Amino acid sequence: MAQHSRLSTAPPPSAPARESTGHLLLRAHIVLLLFGVFAHTAVFNLLGVDGAAVVLGVLLLGTLGLAVPRIALARPARFPWRRLPWAALGCLALALVSVLWSRWPSATLLTWTLQASITVVALFIAFTLSWHEIARALSSALKWVLGLSLALELWVALVLRRPLLPFFSDLPAGKPDPHWYWVRGDLFDGGRLQGIVGNSNTLGILCAIALVVFALLYAQGARRRPALLIWIALAAFFFLRAGSATAYASLAAGALVLGAALLFRRARRPAQRTRLYVVFAAVVVVGAAGIWFARNAVFGALGKSSDLTGRVEIWRKVWERAVQHPVFGNGFSSPWVPWDPAFHGWIIDHRITVFMAHNMWLDVFLQLGAIGVVLIAIVFLAFAWRAWFFAVDRPRWDLVDDRPYAALSLLPTVLVAMLLVLGLAESTPIMLWGWLLVILLSFKMKISPFVGSGPGEGAPPQSRRRTA
Repeated sequence: MAQHSRLSTAPPPSAPARESTGHLLLRAHIVLLLFGVFAHTAVFNLLGVDGAAVVLGVLLLGTLGLAVPRIALARPARFPWRRLPWAALGCLALALVSVLWSRWPSATLLTWTLQASITVVALFIAFTLSWHEIARALSSALKWVLGLSLALELWVALVLRRPLLPFFSDLPAGKPDPHWYWVRGDLFDGGRLQGIVGNSNTLGILCAIALVVFALLYAQGARRRPALLIWIALAAFFFLRAGSATAYASLAAGALVLGAALLFRRARRPAQRTRLYVVFAAVVVVGAAGIWFARNAVFGALGKSSDLTGRVEIWRKVWERAVQHPVFGNGFSSPWVPWDPAFHGWIIDHRITVFMAHNMWLDVFLQLGAIGVVLIAIVFLAFAWRAWFFAVDRPRWDLVDDRPYAALSLLPTVLVAMLLVLGLAESTPIMLWGWLLVILLSFKMKISPFVGSGPGEGAPPQSRRRTA
């Protein structure tokens, strides 16, 4: 037991600082929120449309009940209204106004409510938690997705021994198409896995994000690192067994950006960075050209046909409808509401009504026209720009210029690269958990430009002049 004598020069020993029970409960609520957004399809498959709406509504009301008092009482700090992600909020405002000319007004109001709710949740998390806590909350939510996916796959393969259909599902007549199944039970058969989210592509990209979050936490020196290695192995297993070409491409882009950021951190002079920019620009141009001219071979290696598994036909039909109203679009709906007459039976894939354009830029053009495309481009350009310098610039707010980099400062730039590549084949970055990550990370970088400073981070950095 540590003792304090009269000759000690150090302060008396004391117990380490502990988090309050209220803050622990707050973090638990945020983990539950993140899990509900990441695994929203699991909630839908388990409880149906009405049950999922009730669960998400309760979570939103709970979030508002926590957020409003904290903002009113200025906890942990005064809410930074001026630093809100205004371009993203402009997109949200345009989406609401589009109900005036929408071809599917009920779908516009329904999905706008969902989008606004996710925006509120993302702003609340960014304002409340520190960078370390955000990474840990993302890690915990993704661990629940992975753990429950393993449990469900084992139960279907060993106990049920047949494919599992969603509960409360309105199946078409005849034998269901395999895409209707929640889990197909291929854990020991070598087939693609769907996990608790019920979709191989979604499982693959969530595993890719999990690998990034886990790896950066490990590099940051997180506690229980051996256990973190086990979670990395599980995420890698599901990532490979999901067999998603989109997830492979997204993780490859994230790894490329990660390597570039680490090289830029080693550059000590502006001239060195200039040369690196030229080199990486050339690599991107040559690589993109090579992939384009060898696309058939690349698609074949990834197990994709030349039409990208039917996506080309989907893009053609979406384009035909989008060009009818090219300026302001046909009305917001992200995702498409499959029971709305405007979408029901419009595009059918595997006997299922498609609920996205499988390209976020084309989806925005369909819904909000060229104006919406410009706004979304501004959102992602600002996000990518801020994330890049957040990663490669050394933290500095006074004369000290040798502070160490934080591994977690790489998280936004890697994720924005993955989301941009994902957006070429999916519309996820502009809806649900993709939109949550965009708002969460964009707002957090604006209010906490250094890992360890800003709202939720403790005391803000002090300059030497102010300290003196």
